[in-house]
Amino acid sequence: PQMGAVCSTGYPMIAPVSYDRSRKYMATLDWSQCPVVESIPGKVSGAWVFRGTRVPVSAIFENLKSSTIEEVLENFHVTRDQIQTVLDFAAKSAQAPLETLQVG
Repeated sequence: PQMGAVCSTGYPMIAPVSYDRSRKYMATLDWSQCPVVESIPGKVSGAWVFRGTRVPVSAIFENLKSSTIEEVLENFHVTRDQIQTVLDFAAKSAQAPLETLQVG
């Protein structure tokens, strides 16, 4: 893609990104547990979007690969807190679960 191009979600791409669709990290997360996103059938085809917007979570991840948070904030109608909450949620979800310690 070239500068000014539109990503697969219909939102402008800030810079060229490559997206490996064989890696479905976001599909394994339970986004229903993240307070700043929602999925409504018929709204952006049911994709996970930032609550109260039509901005897909995936568009932010795609653009953060090659852009700063400041650049993303300039181009999408989301807040720094929303982006940080989604990043924190994804990071916590990606962590290995703690093993239960057995005492005895």
